[in-house]
Amino acid sequence: MSSSDLAAASLAALSEGGLLAERIPAFRPRAAQQRLAEAVVAAFEQREVLLAEAGTGTGKTYAYLVPALLSGMKTIVSTGTRALQDQLYHRDLPRVRDALGTGLKTALLKGRANYLCRYRTEQAKGEPRFATREQIAQFQRVVAWSGRTRMGDLAELEDLPEDSPLIPMVTSTAENCLGGECPFYADCFVVQARQRAQAADVVVVNHHLLLADLALKQEGFGEILPGAQAFIVDEAHQLPELAAQFFGEGIGARPLVELARDALAECKDVSGALAAVQQPARDLEQAARALRAAMDTLPMRGTLQRALEYSAIREGFDALSATLLKLHETLGPLREASPGFDACHARSREFISRLARWLVERDLDSELEAPDDDVRWYELTPRGFRLQRTPLDVSGPLRAHRERSQAAWVFTSATLSVDASFEHVARRLGLDAPRTLLQPSPFDWNTQALCLLPPRMPEPASRNYTHALLDAVRPVLEASNGRAFLLFASHRALREAAEILRGGAWPLFVQGEAPRHLLLQRFRESGHGVLLGTASFREGVDVVGAALSVVVIDKLPFAAPDDPVFEARLEAIRRAGGNPFRDEQLPQAVIALKQGAGRLIRSETDRGVLVLCDPRLVGKAYGRIFLDSLPPLPKTRDVADVQAFFAPAPDEPVSASTALAEGFP
Repeated sequence: MSSSDLAAASLAALSEGGLLAERIPAFRPRAAQQRLAEAVVAAFEQREVLLAEAGTGTGKTYAYLVPALLSGMKTIVSTGTRALQDQLYHRDLPRVRDALGTGLKTALLKGRANYLCRYRTEQAKGEPRFATREQIAQFQRVVAWSGRTRMGDLAELEDLPEDSPLIPMVTSTAENCLGGECPFYADCFVVQARQRAQAADVVVVNHHLLLADLALKQEGFGEILPGAQAFIVDEAHQLPELAAQFFGEGIGARPLVELARDALAECKDVSGALAAVQQPARDLEQAARALRAAMDTLPMRGTLQRALEYSAIREGFDALSATLLKLHETLGPLREASPGFDACHARSREFISRLARWLVERDLDSELEAPDDDVRWYELTPRGFRLQRTPLDVSGPLRAHRERSQAAWVFTSATLSVDASFEHVARRLGLDAPRTLLQPSPFDWNTQALCLLPPRMPEPASRNYTHALLDAVRPVLEASNGRAFLLFASHRALREAAEILRGGAWPLFVQGEAPRHLLLQRFRESGHGVLLGTASFREGVDVVGAALSVVVIDKLPFAAPDDPVFEARLEAIRRAGGNPFRDEQLPQAVIALKQGAGRLIRSETDRGVLVLCDPRLVGKAYGRIFLDSLPPLPKTRDVADVQAFFAPAPDEPVSASTALAEGFP
């Protein structure tokens, strides 16, 4: 199909009386959707890069799926999360494919941690690793399911929590997979998923898998992506941060403990092995625990330099390195005894190298000298730790991988621009003068929404800020009868607000007190709840309708000052002669604020109030950049306008008549 034919067919399908309007009941043609589809077609046909912001309600998913399916090109669609991936594959893609009547093959491909590993499940049987009876019962359910599943995708087990300690026991990692040596290789769910993807025309992946493949981390799918002619990256604003993780490397307490336990598990099939392996394996596990105990004096996140200031921690790392080396030496003679021992030996060698690269001081004589363009840092969890080496700039590798693919690339999201400019995200993605498109949300902002900027708020750093915020927000919640998200910049502020609001007039749902999907389900069902959340509720949360009618954002979402990677990035910008605030902190915060504000209006029939409490929006010059980057909501400083907005059967829409009141610029 020629470029003009593909454009014409795509527009016809998306138009009034077209195939989608005929065959998808809820579909409505949108001019913005058609403009985005045209831009996608142009990028496909000319193998170009498109950077497109499509506001909520544009219909961007259909706008890229229609050209992808009609073009016949092998297309990889990458989404931000596994939940969005499942939604796209199981709901949106079949609807569009059936409406268009195309017979193209589609496939869903996830990282290996999402698929049951038959070998590791077999190894876990009879192991005394289960902490509770509930875990034993859950494991038995997994085993029963493993006998009837066709795909092996753990998402089929709806009652298995995402953070279940069972998951590492019944799935493989790139390090512990036995590959072709595995006795279950012929029935491997990962291999089967890969084969389906190789044969498919459209493959739906998530960013983690896309980046793992680009970074050649060999998640087991190294030959899937190079064959693609087009890549569509949805929720593309997430890609630079995720890329920094994938183009670096890490090692943690859990993989080390798993290595020790896997080595012990292999002993049951090899005569005499237990006598040799038991002590080194136990020593490694103990060394990891002792190091975590020594790190208790540290803040939750920090740099390598900060960690090594303490002699007890340096000694802990020395002990960990020594026990890891001892286990590696012990496993050497056992490599021929079983594929499992061979894999454990390879993992121990890789972990020794990673730990050495993380620990090495900057030394001109060292062959292991770490490069200047990365930062080495740690993060503590209640019982473990993670050591990470992260590059400060991923634009180079992203550009190299993209150019090598010789494919069309479409990067899209509802939040890519800052004050109508794509400069920040283009620089971070390594895009040089890409084709761009900015399609704002098609909603009637004057009638559907209102933005309140409460007056007389104290400085965000003041001790009484959360109390002042709730004093300002209570009249709004009374006017809306709850039905609100309150989004906080810190967990401390969230906990403080929860204590103040408990026992009030509205059902309270607090992040951390239940899994996210359950909180959202209960919030929707309550009809007038108030949900308190932090950054994770700023995106990927879709509550359509009256259940969510107010979004409150406590402070401008500048990155946390304790993020060692972000601090190092700012310092690198400073050294290069740039302005860290203007070039990095401000644009990142603008995009994060747009994500949070985007929770409010999700459809043409939604109505709601956005409450932005931070006084810097009106007191600082840069506040105007935040406000100009948001949709054109009417703005007010008077809560009476909010009360009128929620009053029954208003005669007229709320206007921006009060926007200039009380010094609003």
